[in-house]
Amino acid sequence: MRPPARGTTRLLYGAGLAAALLLPLAAPAQAGPPSRTPAALPAADGAKGQELPGMPTALDPRADAVACTPASKEEAKKQDWSRQRLDLDRLHRHTTGAGVTVALISTGVDPGAEGLDGRVTAGGEAADDCVGQGTFLAGLIAGTGGSTSRLAGVAPGAKILALRGTDRRGEPDSTRVTAAVRAATAAKADVIAVAVALPRKDAALTRAIAEARKAGAVVVAAATPEPPSRVSGDEILSRTYWPAGEPGVLAVADMLPAGTRPDGALPTGSVDLAAPGAGVVSGGPRGKGHYLGGGTAVATAYAAGAAAAVRAAHPDDPADAVTRRLTATAYPADIPQLDAYAAVTTVLGAAGAPAAGAERAAEPVAVRDTSDTDRATGRATLFVLLGSAGVLSLLWAGFALSRARARGWRPAGTGPAKG
Repeated sequence: MRPPARGTTRLLYGAGLAAALLLPLAAPAQAGPPSRTPAALPAADGAKGQELPGMPTALDPRADAVACTPASKEEAKKQDWSRQRLDLDRLHRHTTGAGVTVALISTGVDPGAEGLDGRVTAGGEAADDCVGQGTFLAGLIAGTGGSTSRLAGVAPGAKILALRGTDRRGEPDSTRVTAAVRAATAAKADVIAVAVALPRKDAALTRAIAEARKAGAVVVAAATPEPPSRVSGDEILSRTYWPAGEPGVLAVADMLPAGTRPDGALPTGSVDLAAPGAGVVSGGPRGKGHYLGGGTAVATAYAAGAAAAVRAAHPDDPADAVTRRLTATAYPADIPQLDAYAAVTTVLGAAGAPAAGAERAAEPVAVRDTSDTDRATGRATLFVLLGSAGVLSLLWAGFALSRARARGWRPAGTGPAKG
């Protein structure tokens, strides 16, 4: 990684990991529908941290009746690691994404959800978010955090255009996603976030994505679906998912606090950017409580929020320049890691790379234990000082003796001897 600029690097990585581990994903305390929820992080050292219900990515398709995700009765008491990692508090002093519209293609968004009032357009079925994930993601993109401002999204001044890319249970299909992309293009959305991933390329969807990009939209998409809850022991081969695999689309994968992909994540070679995707806190469509969520959809929401922040801060940049800015300012890693603050504030050179001395948000660092070295250095310094003092003393003594001999051993200032 590039060395951090000036004194901005802080140990947020360790604090972020602790925050994530102290917010373990718990089964909802209320009775709820069978669902698929991304794997959780365990409590640190077995200690019981704050427990929040898990936000599912989809409801069980085998259930006869659709029972929506119940409201959470718990509210988060602290900022999670992901917001610290993206340095959102500092980012919001530069931009809140005001004036930008993000089209979110997911399970729908509740227009009256906490922290989203007045900034969500959701027509028809898109206003009914039974699963809850779409509303959860909207909070990460543009939520104000409600009464908990430190849980605001990346661009809390942006607007959300909610579009359904799934059925009511959260199962995506290409026809719905294609129609949603076209609707987002017709509405002139600045950013289009596709929070679902399809296993097969679809000609109609390819055309819809090309039209969206031609219209000037930044298209961000989940690089993979969420991994199945039960898999066989057979190795899952790497493959491309759609629309993330389309040209010009920013494909986003989820990462843990350490910057690695979660265990069991579906392999793919089509990833442009990694963003936080585990132990993330946001709200839902019912009540004022909070949930914990994760996965590629969460990472995609964070990247889409960052794209909205960049579009607001650099309104003259075309879509491709926004995408380049997001990747060029990311933390160098096997998969570049999103740095929302740097994406907005970095001055890019002529070649599109960050200028020398560019400042970025806090990044993971390792602090070397230098106590033994410091003690050894202190002793060596003392020896040098003592040795230098001894040499100076000897030199001064020699000088004083030579002057005394020249005066005939008389005290200084007594004048010449009389005969």
